[in-house]
Amino acid sequence: MKICLAGTGAMGEVHVKALQKIQGVELVSVNSRTPESGQAFAAKWNIPHTSTRLEECIDRPGVEAVILTTPSSLHAEQTLLALARGKHVQVEIPMSLNARDANRMVAAAKKAKRVCMVTHTRRFASPHREIRRRIKEGSFHLLHMVVETYFFRRTNLNMLGRQRSWVDNLLWHHACHSVDLAYWLTGDANMRAWGQKGPNHRALRIPMDMTIGMRSRKTGTVVSMALSFNNKGPFGGFYRYIGEEDTYKVYRDSMTDGEGKEVALDATPAFDRQDVEFVSAIRERRQPESSAASCAPTMALLDRIDKAMRKS
Repeated sequence: MKICLAGTGAMGEVHVKALQKIQGVELVSVNSRTPESGQAFAAKWNIPHTSTRLEECIDRPGVEAVILTTPSSLHAEQTLLALARGKHVQVEIPMSLNARDANRMVAAAKKAKRVCMVTHTRRFASPHREIRRRIKEGSFHLLHMVVETYFFRRTNLNMLGRQRSWVDNLLWHHACHSVDLAYWLTGDANMRAWGQKGPNHRALRIPMDMTIGMRSRKTGTVVSMALSFNNKGPFGGFYRYIGEEDTYKVYRDSMTDGEGKEVALDATPAFDRQDVEFVSAIRERRQPESSAASCAPTMALLDRIDKAMRKS
């Protein structure tokens, strides 16, 4: 299977490493913002073709699929472009999208009869999958999901310390992951949801602090989220699942119970499992676990939270 990658940032490198482990997959082209970044990326990862024109990369002979890790403002139109050309698409979190654009992507994928998958990587992380498995089998009843997302940011750099061409946003990126996780765990697309934000940063021009509250109408589960780009200390996402039977704490790929004991988990990295799912869904001609259609309710929830924040 020949795949085209769009984007030469940190996430692009993560996908390259994951795809290299999948038998029969070949990364044949990379789309970049500048010729220099594309040439450097292609040389580093032995990719035979690069171009600043996405159409040229998509139309390379034999390309079946495209993975989009480009700036957020391009996600919707690039997804629609690739689907219109008959390619399967995996797109990074469409953080600039609203529910209308998400529905456009779903409709386009249905019309093209192609896989359209959103990289909600937490759905593929072993700790969160184990929580969901226990909820589904009835051995764990989730009462309160507490999420803390902390970073310290003063300049517009990515996770590799490189300058971004777009500004990372707490709501449309980090909160989007967690809101999707809450929806995925509760199965409630009609959760009560609200949010509030702190002041915008003078240079980055985005809110640096947010809180989000949600409550499932189906299960009564409460969700509390605190997000900050002002926090000094360990960074990343910290999750606490408080249930009737126990409390579980999750950080990255590890999980402990209420007594601090490690919970045994599948050691497969989330990104590896995610890209395997994308390739498998294409080969098996089925919808992937995080299809655009299955993630559309998340964007509707984000829309409602965004409107609440604008009033706060």
